[in-house]
Amino acid sequence: MSKGYKLVDLSQPFGDKTPLWPYFPDIRIERTHYHSRNGVLTQWITAPMHCSTHADSPIHVLPGLRYTDELPLEGYYGTGVVVDIPKGKWGVITPEDLENATPKIEKGDIVIIHTGWYKHFGDNDDYFCYSPGLYKEAGEWLVEKGVKAVGVDQQALDHPLATAIGPHGAGPLRPDICAEYKAEIGREVIEDFPLWEPCHKILLGNGVMGWENVGGDIAEVVGKRVTIAGFPIRWVKGDGSMVRLVAIVDEE
Repeated sequence: MSKGYKLVDLSQPFGDKTPLWPYFPDIRIERTHYHSRNGVLTQWITAPMHCSTHADSPIHVLPGLRYTDELPLEGYYGTGVVVDIPKGKWGVITPEDLENATPKIEKGDIVIIHTGWYKHFGDNDDYFCYSPGLYKEAGEWLVEKGVKAVGVDQQALDHPLATAIGPHGAGPLRPDICAEYKAEIGREVIEDFPLWEPCHKILLGNGVMGWENVGGDIAEVVGKRVTIAGFPIRWVKGDGSMVRLVAIVDEE
């Protein structure tokens, strides 16, 4: 890369201690003994692709849509903005938040949403159960705006209470969290989040790619217009892929 450009890592780390969703089995990494056996280090890894920083493919949430290897690389690369939308516990990112964000979100942009929640990344309820997130209305706004891709510094493209952590699909995986929400907010989760992962379906179903668990050095590029790249592996019939998400900053 020519002088005057800087690469900023927007990825969370991956390894056998990577925090996982409640229903995922542990990551297993097995190593050969490189000196005593054959002089090289080779690792066998068993892990879901939907962990650490990763991209979801449309087939992940909607039958009949495209697999990872069927998606154009252009969808994972382009100019965009890293917008600061700070939110607290269970906060909902709204269309108004997106409309008023700076730099202004334009048609064709890749949008990386910084809430600050990536700092909680770990095996804890704060990150997976209490995070803020997108919901139906924000997903509709992003599609109507014509953005290319969306990345979030939280656990999923949807608010956690719109996932199986709440009363959706195989859920509630965490009935205690649902009870806590009722005690704190005064309403059932299903009243405020009646739909199961609507943002996943709205975004991916309309060709807008999505990255989850964005993090790394994101604070360095908040409020900036940059080039974003986060390519999946060429996994035939894949439902998603871990990525190395990077912001390319023109320092000139």
